[in-house]
Amino acid sequence: MKLLRGLWALLVGIKDALVLIAMLLFFGLLFAALSIKPNPTVPTAGALVIDLSGTLVEQPAEADPFALFAGTRQFARETRLRDVERSLQTAAGSNEVKAIVLDLDAFVGGEPATLAAAGKALDKARAAGKPIFAYATGYSDDAYRLAAHATEIWLNPLGGVILAGPGGSRLYYKGLMDKLGITAKIYRVGAFKSAVEPYMRSDQSPEAREANQALANALWSTWLGDVGAARPKAKLAAYAARPTVFMAAAKGRMSQAALDAALVDRLGDRNAFNSRVAAIAGEDSGNGLNGFKTIPLDRWAAAHPEKSGGSAIGVLTVAGEIVDGEAPPGTAGGTTIFNLLLDELARRRIKALVVRIDSPGGSVTAGEKIRSAILAAKEMGLPVVVSMGGLAASGGYWIATPADRIIADPATITGSIGVFGILPTFEGSLAKLGLSADGVKTTALSGEPDVLRGTSPQFDALMQGSIEDIYQRFTGLVAQSRKLPIERVRTIAEGRVWAGTSARQIGLVDGFGTVDDAVAAAARLAKLDPAKVRPLYIEKQPAQWKQALQTLFGPDEEGVAGATARGPWGAAAVRNDAAVLAALGQAQRVLTGPSIQALCLECAVAGTPPRPSDAAAARNLLAWARP
Repeated sequence: MKLLRGLWALLVGIKDALVLIAMLLFFGLLFAALSIKPNPTVPTAGALVIDLSGTLVEQPAEADPFALFAGTRQFARETRLRDVERSLQTAAGSNEVKAIVLDLDAFVGGEPATLAAAGKALDKARAAGKPIFAYATGYSDDAYRLAAHATEIWLNPLGGVILAGPGGSRLYYKGLMDKLGITAKIYRVGAFKSAVEPYMRSDQSPEAREANQALANALWSTWLGDVGAARPKAKLAAYAARPTVFMAAAKGRMSQAALDAALVDRLGDRNAFNSRVAAIAGEDSGNGLNGFKTIPLDRWAAAHPEKSGGSAIGVLTVAGEIVDGEAPPGTAGGTTIFNLLLDELARRRIKALVVRIDSPGGSVTAGEKIRSAILAAKEMGLPVVVSMGGLAASGGYWIATPADRIIADPATITGSIGVFGILPTFEGSLAKLGLSADGVKTTALSGEPDVLRGTSPQFDALMQGSIEDIYQRFTGLVAQSRKLPIERVRTIAEGRVWAGTSARQIGLVDGFGTVDDAVAAAARLAKLDPAKVRPLYIEKQPAQWKQALQTLFGPDEEGVAGATARGPWGAAAVRNDAAVLAALGQAQRVLTGPSIQALCLECAVAGTPPRPSDAAAARNLLAWARP
């Protein structure tokens, strides 16, 4: 009887605790909602401050409420490229904006094409007569690519500039999997489809090395061309090739070496920089010593929304890895995007469609679902133009095949026309633990895929046949859409990744330009005046309550990376941490994702920054692989 009374008391206590927690959460959220105030009005004049702490992305990921409550924040804050471009465009013609400040002190990075697009927007603002001031304690390749477009580049005397170029190491899991007794059953097509190599080799194959080196060289050439055109007086090639020579001449001072190489214009701390900006934008004692009048980017962007007049050109955003089912912003959910586009088509208000792709691919079935929705737009007579962002590879290129025209950036990473499947089995792991598995079958496929005893030859043959069939369909779609002989497509496919410059030469893209250029091209195909149209973005909006939580509990102005990104070596360390995080996150998604994927993991050679989902995926992988 005492035991029952004790058990009952325990259950009542658990119930009361759960009720209390629920009430606390409810009133906490209610208080938070009532406490949120609208942004103050935009200051009448000052410097537009573009604080790029964190990463620059096509579509920011939605906040994870559980992570926010747990106090585990995303790897870095994310700033949307479109907000930066629009803000710079409106600032260029505004008398309120006296100068533009590009704060790169805690900038982690972005995809090459994303940075190139931001650089073009900075050039237009500078051409309109707006002085642009860039500041950082340390400039990496990505940060300097943006800073090069500034009127004045400032560097902290204790900092430096490190130009490393694309490339670096990649994690290979074969040795770890052997120790754990895990067997990776791999099915693939394409000599260059090296996404699966980390699970079957301890180093890259000659084919993968060739393709990765060619991609890195092309991206580096584009970087040098972009930065060199923006800052012709900088001794870029010499500094990148022989930084120690400049360091020796500067007696070991990295900042002085950067100044001597004309990479920067001024050395000074934040106080001196603020004083320089205040002389143009006006002083504001409320911002501290030598403070200047500031116009925050988020307030300026909110006060200058997307254009609302003119005929609507739909812009469908496909950003992030392509996955089956529903997905939040920052991930391309096949069902989510399919429904969004069909709902918009049912309204019959758009005159043409631009598909904005920034994705390494992913699930074949989800990609095909998105492609079918785009085909529905074509069947309605709408012209379709694809605008490629930083990534439009593998499954990202699959959904581009219905386009009447494909526009990319020279630094876009595309191609990777190949398919693979990977399935981990654990017969070796069980043997290490002294376990075994056995059973009965009624057909050759009973219990398949058998992850306990290993897959059967019949199952392997079916999987490989499916992979080859999808690959034939993939190359056939490319041949049909690009009007190329199938033999030609097969020579440029094989899973090989191409930079935008090479992709145009081989016929995978039609030309170069921004998303605005794609909107104008779509308008012309619809026989409309490009000056009289407006983009209507078709994308999933973050939940308002999650945005409220992000405001209250999310990363501060600097994000998680802000504390360590300052300084040249701090920025390099953050990038290396990001590379490991992204690699582990990708490994987890590959091993637990759909059986057949059109996914470009080789694109990591470009140094693509991690997304918030990488952290959770990496934790899951480490927990799963822990012996």
